[in-house]
Amino acid sequence: MRLRFLVVLLALAAPLCTAQKRLVLIDQDGSGPGGSNQMAMLALLQSPQVEVLGITMVTGNSWRDEETLHTLRMLELTGHASVPVAKGAVFPLIRTQQETQLREALDGKVAWLGAWGEMDAQGNGPAHGMQPRGPYVIPPMPEGQPHLKPIDEDAAHFLIRQVRAHPRQVTIFAGGPLTNIALAVSIDPEFAALTKGIVLMGGSLNPQTDDPEFTASPRHEFNFWFDPEAAHIVLHADWPRIDVTTVDVSIKAPFTQQMLDEIAKAQSPAARYIAAWSEDRYYMWDELTACAWLDPALITKEKQVYMDVDLSHGPSYGDTLTWTEQSKPATGVRLVHAQMDVDLPRFQKMFVSLMTAEPAQ
Repeated sequence: MRLRFLVVLLALAAPLCTAQKRLVLIDQDGSGPGGSNQMAMLALLQSPQVEVLGITMVTGNSWRDEETLHTLRMLELTGHASVPVAKGAVFPLIRTQQETQLREALDGKVAWLGAWGEMDAQGNGPAHGMQPRGPYVIPPMPEGQPHLKPIDEDAAHFLIRQVRAHPRQVTIFAGGPLTNIALAVSIDPEFAALTKGIVLMGGSLNPQTDDPEFTASPRHEFNFWFDPEAAHIVLHADWPRIDVTTVDVSIKAPFTQQMLDEIAKAQSPAARYIAAWSEDRYYMWDELTACAWLDPALITKEKQVYMDVDLSHGPSYGDTLTWTEQSKPATGVRLVHAQMDVDLPRFQKMFVSLMTAEPAQ
């Protein structure tokens, strides 16, 4: 009788065990509408195996406040309105727009400036090392203004609180510059060690491409470049594991018209959002980072290297630095899993499937 009772208990517990979701916190520079940043968040939000504990916003491709509005509206339109959004850093830790402009005059133009290249119609931008003509005005939202509001808590403290509430259970997904993550690490020295690890889109080793952005500067990558000091802090933190989706692999994964056409056939909220607002046919930077975390088998080649960022404030400021075990410096550099190649058909099929599914419950 006791054995039969135990079997019944195990049978009842089995669905609970199999239903346990992987926990993730998303830190993103959510430019929009549509585009790589929003679609990467959707990949995690749409997965039935994942619980997104929250989203934190950081200036990168666009300014934080504009990104926040696009992200809140995306959540509304795609059936994920219950996910909290926290506003994070407006500016990098050290780099300023003024310094960047001076460096361009000395060292040559940078292909992509992100928010540093953004002004409103009157030439205004948030003041940080520069003198704008007036307050920055967020451009009109083509997808409509959100009704949702961000939470009152700042990004760094929200990240810390969530990780401490779920010790050693949460993965950090970092799809933009690493300012918020560096602040969390600096505020709470145990923050990184209390996670399951971090997956980030960043860094560049030796991409094989004729894309002029990378042929002339193969170690240049925007997320590290925009806030090099933050990347340095994060790469030195005590994470259980660091996975890095590099330029080398990202440029092998374009968002194609065929993928969009397949997604547009579906009637899920995510599919309708992408069909309406995704105009870029470009590399799937952050989507690949998200999907490779969901399914590591997508990555067919990686390099384990010691990684850091050049902080010299010279022509290579923000470039990726790597070493082998034999050549690494005695500066506390950490070993990372640098992704180098991808099973492209499998990734494309997975992404289309996620976007055409109904919202995960």
